[in-house]
Amino acid sequence: MPELPQEILMDIFALLEIPDLVRAGSVCSSWNNAYTRIRNIGQQKQAQTPCLLYTSESAGENVACLYSLAEKRAYKLTLPEPPIHRRYLIGSSDGWVITVDERSEMHLVNPITSEQIALPSVITIEQVEPIYDNTGAICKYNYSMDTKMSVTRRPLTLSLGKLRYYFHHKAHIFYDASVGSYIVVFIHNPFGQLVFARLGDEKWTRLSSSYTNFQDCIYQDGVLYAVTAFSEIIAFDLSGPVVGAKIIMDRVSDFYGRERVYIVQAPWGDMLQVWRPEAWINEEVDGHRHEATFEHKMKWMKIYKVCTVTKKKLVQMNSLDDHVLFLGRNQSLCSHAREYPQLKPNHVYLTDDVELVEYSCERGYRLNIGVLNFENKSFEEIILPRPWSNCLAPLFIVPNPRKMDLALHT
Repeated sequence: MPELPQEILMDIFALLEIPDLVRAGSVCSSWNNAYTRIRNIGQQKQAQTPCLLYTSESAGENVACLYSLAEKRAYKLTLPEPPIHRRYLIGSSDGWVITVDERSEMHLVNPITSEQIALPSVITIEQVEPIYDNTGAICKYNYSMDTKMSVTRRPLTLSLGKLRYYFHHKAHIFYDASVGSYIVVFIHNPFGQLVFARLGDEKWTRLSSSYTNFQDCIYQDGVLYAVTAFSEIIAFDLSGPVVGAKIIMDRVSDFYGRERVYIVQAPWGDMLQVWRPEAWINEEVDGHRHEATFEHKMKWMKIYKVCTVTKKKLVQMNSLDDHVLFLGRNQSLCSHAREYPQLKPNHVYLTDDVELVEYSCERGYRLNIGVLNFENKSFEEIILPRPWSNCLAPLFIVPNPRKMDLALHT
């Protein structure tokens, strides 16, 4: 068969899901050239079906597993040191995953390109103080649970790997087209505080000392919209030299800890809030009673349209219609189901993102990871049997084969 022109190959390849695109690039030199050009200019189709990223003890220390929801099969990806199997996955967006290693330091990782970028050290955040040994190396951390809004308490002295049990919660990376660079936003404990850094920064910058209890955020046109556990939405303008903040949604809920709250940009233009229930229950194992076992309850989930004009009104939605939601430590996504013909409309795909989830799982508590039918609230597993490590929760990622260095210079 005569070789097709590169332009036609690129038009065809641009329609492929990422696994097929990568496979096509390995067929011959001509196809590889078309694949490389598409990857360099970011021309692959926008509606890539999200995949589930996880690690497994049987896969190897440096291997991450990417489960394609479209193909219902897993791919093994070898990633750079430190071992991905020993890291926590605390966020994903734009094809990148934010990980926390055994020293409680964070890295950006693109599972498709194997690129890795170190983020500013955790010791540049005021709640974390390094403790040095006789050689001058950091051997422990003092973790302060104080804020300007809380009483003074003695700090916890934690090992390097233990800090992430208590301190790290969720992080996202957003592309800022106005400056041609990326912003990483990090929600950390105590009390869901918010810091950010641009790529290349040497330290984290606090966004606000007046607002806490943040649980999720999205980024649009230079403005970060962050939602608290009380359903407040604070808008942070990051486009200027000084960060401006204003409330665009007042406090609605007084039940701190009863729900996880997410903020989502809907494809039809509305901003959404999703309330996902949590509950502490008692459980008996082998005849012994275990108090306060942590578990999600999927008997209900509420989705609201946000009215930013009144600042106090949430309009409940009874159906997602032909849309699908992705919730967890990934960037919260709402998309039209026609973009994902293999997925189910009016369903919510979710993974766990509770605080201290790794600590809870190490004690044997079961994670709720699966697909929720929003109409009848029935719940099903994504993969059976579960292949991921028990204490490291998986997350959703939209694969992106474009390299960071090319993206930063276009």
